[in-house]
Formats: sequence, C-alpha cells, structure tokens
Amino acid sequence: MASNSLMAYLTVAAFLLIIGIYGIVQKRTFIGMLISAELILNGAGLNFMAFNRFLSPDPAVGQVITLIIMGIAAAEAAIGVSFILAVYKKFRTIDPTRLSSLKR
Repeated sequence: MASNSLMAYLTVAAFLLIIGIYGIVQKRTFIGMLISAELILNGAGLNFMAFNRFLSPDPAVGQVITLIIMGIAAAEAAIGVSFILAVYKKFRTIDPTRLSSLKR
C-alpha cells in the first residue's frame, strides 16, 4: 500500500513546506503570511510523526515533539492575530506594503 510508506509522508510534508514558503514570500497580507507559517509548522509536525512511526524505537518521542510544535503554532497564531488587530486598529489596513510608518 502506497500510503503506508515513509516516502509518502515525507512527500506530503515537503509539499506543505514548499506551499508555506511560497505563501510567506508571495502573500500581501499579514493573515496570509500567518497561515503560511502554520503550513510550515504542520509540515514539520508531519515529519516528526512519520519518522516516529517508521524509525523510532520509542513511540512517544515524535508525539511529544509534535505536541510542542502544536503549542508553538498556537502561541504564534495568538500573537500574530493580536499583532494584526493592533496594526489594523491603528492604520486601518493589513497590507504590509502600505505600512511605511512602522519603520520609525
């Protein structure tokens, strides 16, 4: 079965990483960048779970690291959304190219 191999999981994780990097580079809004960062973290978590399933003698190691990644992603989302709301409240836009007064 093709879905029961390490290479299938690594391919999906690499695809998530590539989409996330592309999204961070190309998106014009902070929310798009935040979602792209979440995709990158999901790809990393999938890698840890795949290596945990196929290569690790201790099954808890990959799961614990993935839970840590999920906690970091949640904290990043909370801080990112609060930053986006603060920027929108002050400047009435979330387009990072139009925020020239953040440079001071």
